[in-house]
Amino acid sequence: MAYTITHVAPETRSRLGAFFNRLGQGMNAYAESRSRQKEIEALEAKSDEELARMGLTRDRIIAHVFRDVLWL
Repeated sequence: MAYTITHVAPETRSRLGAFFNRLGQGMNAYAESRSRQKEIEALEAKSDEELARMGLTRDRIIAHVFRDVLWL
C-alpha cells in the first residue's frame, strides 16, 4: 500500500523553497563561470591574419575553445 502526504506545513514549504532557490542560484553561478562565450567573442573579434598566426581559422574557433571537452 502506498501513502501520500498531501499537506506540508507552511514553514517546511518555505524552507524547501529557499533551499531550491539557493541551489538554483548556485547552479546558475557555476554555469556562468564555466561559460566560454567571452573567449569565443575575443577570438571572433580577431582578424584572419591574427587567427592564422595562432594556427586557427574562423570555422575552427568553437572546436578550439571546447578542445578539452570535444574532439572535433
